[in-house]
Amino acid sequence: MELFFQRNMIPELTALMIDVLQRNDPSDSKLQTRFLEILLQKAPNVADAIFGKALYSQYDRTYIAQCCEKAHLYQRALEHYTELADIQRCIVNTNMINPEFLVQYFGQPVLTPPQGLECMKTLLKNRANMTLCIEIAKKFTQKFGPRPLAELFESFKMFDGLYLFLSSIVAALTLDEKDLVLKFIQAAAKIQQYKEIERVVRDLANFEPREVKDFLKEAKIDPQSLIILCDKYGFVDDLTKYLYENNMHKAIEGFVTAYNPRQTPIVVGTLLDLGCNEDFIKGLLNAVRAQCPIPELVEEVEKRNRLKMLQAWLEARVADDNNVEPATHSALAKIYIDSNANADQFLESNLYYDTLVVGRYCEKRDPHRAVIAYRRGKNDDELIEVTNRNSLFKAQARYLVERQLPELWAKVLVETNPLRRQLIDQVVSTALPQSKNPEDVSATVKAFMNANLPNELIELLEKIMLRRSEFSSNKNLQNLLIITAIRAAPDRVKEYIQRLDNYDGPELAKYAIKSRLYEEAFEMYKRFNKHVEAVGVLLREIGNVPRATEYATTVNLPEVWSELAEGQLAQNLVSEAIESYIKAADPSKFDRVIEAAKTAGLYAALIPYLSMARKQGVKDPIVDGALVYAYAKTDRLADLDDFIASPNTADLQAIGEECFGEALYHAARSIFTQVGNWVRLASTHIKLEAYQAAFEAAKKAMTMRTWKEVCFACVEAKQFRLAQQCGVNICVQIDELEELIRFYLERGHFEEIIALLEYAIDSEQRPPHMGMFTELGVLYSKFKPDKLMDHLKKPNIVARLNIPQLLRVCEENLQWPECCFLYCHYDEYDYAASTMLSHGVDAWSHQQFKDVISKIGNVEIYYKSIDFYIQQHPLLLCDLLNVLTARIDHSRVVAQTRRAGQLALIKPYLLQIQHLNIAEVNEALIDILVEEEDCHALRTALEEHDQYDAIALAQRLESHELLEMRRISAWLYQNNKRWSQSVALSKRDHLYHDCMATAAASADCEVAEDLLRFFADLPEAFRAPCFAACLYTCYDILPVDVVMELGWSCGLNDYAMPFLIQSTREYTAKVDVLVAGREEDKKKKPAAPAVGADGAPVATEGAPVPVMGEPMPPPVAPFAPVGGVPPQAYYMSPYGGAPSAF
Repeated sequence: MELFFQRNMIPELTALMIDVLQRNDPSDSKLQTRFLEILLQKAPNVADAIFGKALYSQYDRTYIAQCCEKAHLYQRALEHYTELADIQRCIVNTNMINPEFLVQYFGQPVLTPPQGLECMKTLLKNRANMTLCIEIAKKFTQKFGPRPLAELFESFKMFDGLYLFLSSIVAALTLDEKDLVLKFIQAAAKIQQYKEIERVVRDLANFEPREVKDFLKEAKIDPQSLIILCDKYGFVDDLTKYLYENNMHKAIEGFVTAYNPRQTPIVVGTLLDLGCNEDFIKGLLNAVRAQCPIPELVEEVEKRNRLKMLQAWLEARVADDNNVEPATHSALAKIYIDSNANADQFLESNLYYDTLVVGRYCEKRDPHRAVIAYRRGKNDDELIEVTNRNSLFKAQARYLVERQLPELWAKVLVETNPLRRQLIDQVVSTALPQSKNPEDVSATVKAFMNANLPNELIELLEKIMLRRSEFSSNKNLQNLLIITAIRAAPDRVKEYIQRLDNYDGPELAKYAIKSRLYEEAFEMYKRFNKHVEAVGVLLREIGNVPRATEYATTVNLPEVWSELAEGQLAQNLVSEAIESYIKAADPSKFDRVIEAAKTAGLYAALIPYLSMARKQGVKDPIVDGALVYAYAKTDRLADLDDFIASPNTADLQAIGEECFGEALYHAARSIFTQVGNWVRLASTHIKLEAYQAAFEAAKKAMTMRTWKEVCFACVEAKQFRLAQQCGVNICVQIDELEELIRFYLERGHFEEIIALLEYAIDSEQRPPHMGMFTELGVLYSKFKPDKLMDHLKKPNIVARLNIPQLLRVCEENLQWPECCFLYCHYDEYDYAASTMLSHGVDAWSHQQFKDVISKIGNVEIYYKSIDFYIQQHPLLLCDLLNVLTARIDHSRVVAQTRRAGQLALIKPYLLQIQHLNIAEVNEALIDILVEEEDCHALRTALEEHDQYDAIALAQRLESHELLEMRRISAWLYQNNKRWSQSVALSKRDHLYHDCMATAAASADCEVAEDLLRFFADLPEAFRAPCFAACLYTCYDILPVDVVMELGWSCGLNDYAMPFLIQSTREYTAKVDVLVAGREEDKKKKPAAPAVGADGAPVATEGAPVPVMGEPMPPPVAPFAPVGGVPPQAYYMSPYGGAPSAF
């Protein structure tokens, strides 16, 4: 390459090096660097094309970057530079760099955000680069951050650049970045982009409104933006003050008329505070007209005591716009009240003003007008308050009588009201006498009653009822008078009963009863011929049964007898009540009679009453059932059998249950037999201790509850044969099996329950289910563990077991072999293996463990098992590893065994997997072979495998006492290109042949030269043979001048001469070939090639070079035959005879 460069043969050099370097090998790093350096100096365009194709990557990037910069290829230099200073130096040449590349360059990882900002700062020193920086900032905002970018533009006073950059992101900024929005608005103001400011304040909300408002006021730009902002965020008062103080009256008028008339009240209020002329304000209002919100306007003006200013405008709104808004009319009412212009007429006739607002306004000015307003609006509480405060009790009384509201009366007649007496006087003396409406009177009377004013009420009612008025015959008032007398003057009730004739007697009697005036109630019932109610008063209220019996005998009515019987029954006179019911022939209360007779135990007296009821045609299950129960209680079993055998409607089932509950088992047996209730019949037989009969009834019932009841009873009675026959029918139901077993075990009958389950499983009556096999296994585990394994190994048993349940029991009872057996059949091989490892003494078996370990899914168990075998069964470890070879991590196994100090145990395993060429395995095996001093096996292993730390091994063997081990060390140094160390080690052991082979393999002139000089210094006996052999072996790499020097200085010219002759012949042949090729190229004179479209460089000057892909002229082989004589012939043995064999 240097030869071509010195002769300026750049095209030939390009073609040659592209062919040589096409593999992009790391070992060609220096060649790539030198080749690119030459191209950058002589043909920059070719170098640029090579960079564009990315043909090479092993060169010195920093050096090439400097070369690119010198060649003015700044884009390529930037691709290679990594230091900030270098990048800043190149990046300023923007006129010679593709802008698109430069924009994308800022997004590359080579530039960190701080470095990128520094580069942009360098670019912005030239204002011509502002557009480029804006594009970079827009594209990589997220990388550099919007705030640093904005500060960068701001630092160079490039407000137009700041505006263009922020305009692309202002809509996406958050409230945390509100300062950037303000910067955008400030930049827009500086370049007079007022429409953008309006858009931001109108459409966005990611800024601080007050800051923007203050800026716009200070900037004194077009007020439209400020108007939009202040209207949006409620700064209307500030806006009005700003516009007014700056004489922008047209802007104020435009705001309230065209932009937002709803803000007119605030504008007017602010203008009034600023002392604005009323004519201007009225002009604004006339311009806005009905669009102005009147309530808010009135409030603002009223706060400033300028309400009269609005009179003409408000009257115009009412007249022109037919405005019925309460605020408008309320404002007019206040104006009329203050001016005393027909205020009373307005308050009484106007229907639209707010009575509460106007009433409060009038209270301190004129209370009578407040009463007018409150009365029109029916504002009760306010009217009461103002009349109390101003002692207007006559107006209050009239209003209360007219309103007829009980709750309002209750409020003013409350005892805590200190003004109640004055009000009552006005009601009695003025308001009520003047009223002609009966409803007013009724409401007032009720109010007095509710207020608990009986004395005043009686006085009032007597005045109305007994003094001949138009309300004297009013039924409601008579009722009220009697009721009031009952409550307040009981001694006068009888007088009113006799004197009055138009009242509701039965209803008042009820009220009298509630007031405990029983005799008065009896008199009213008797006067109105209510005999049943009268007897009821005698029985229930007065409690005089003989008097009631006498009255019933006097009137002699069936309904009276029935009422008497009911009263007697209520006083627990059961026998007398039954006789009265029989006299009345009334079976209607048979349910109460039956209940009372049962309570008193009068079953014998009850039978005639029930017979009467049946004769009266009562076909009711309660009657028939009570009759059956009475027969059972009186032990009339024959009558009972006859009755239940005949047609009846009794609920025999319920009666049988009742008899059973009261231990009437013989009667219950008859009833359950009659109805065929085998379930309860079985229970009855159990109570009678007839267990065989109970078993027979259970067979007919065929219900689980019955089987359980009979079975448990037989167990309690120790009738285990019958219990076993019943238990077979229980076992088949899996939900009942647990309770059955628990019942047996709680009583200590575990032998019997085991026998029961064995019998049930072997029985052919019902097919056994999983629960039976499982529970039997559980019982074996707890009480007969020696039979558990036999139970598990029975044919087809495991598939019918609930293995998880049985496993829990076995674990609790420490039955580990059985646990392993169950885990294996449950496909839980991980747990099986773990159990064997944890309980190796009881559960481990080598063959079984090998079968299990091959099926597990948790790889950690593999390594636990290896630890287990190392500690417990080391001789079987290799057998286990053979099973796990395909599943385990061999490196981890080696590390695990090495930690245990038992590496030699797994040598067969390591030899078996050595073909995998794993570093840890190779190093473990090497350690074993080194320890065994097996040099041949070690050399073979090292040659066949390459995954191990060769240098560390070479250093380890370098001082080994065996020569072969040291030769292996030298060989390792040679393979790892540690030529000097390999040669030095071979020299130390006098292995000169190995030295020469290593030097030749190194292709390093210095190594070969040092070795040749070493041989030249050997004793004379070894000097010449070793010198000649080294020349032959290292011919390609020995410098000619060194050979000549040593041959002359050491007297070895005869041995050096063949080498010199061959070298001279080789150089001559090379020169001849080059000269011939040059002459031939000159004759052809082809056109100068250029860089192709695919980027492949061709010659640009000088002679043509071979086309890429065509072979170069072959070099002259070392020691080529000269004159037909091979070069080896010149190396004759220094001792005579045949050539040396070195």
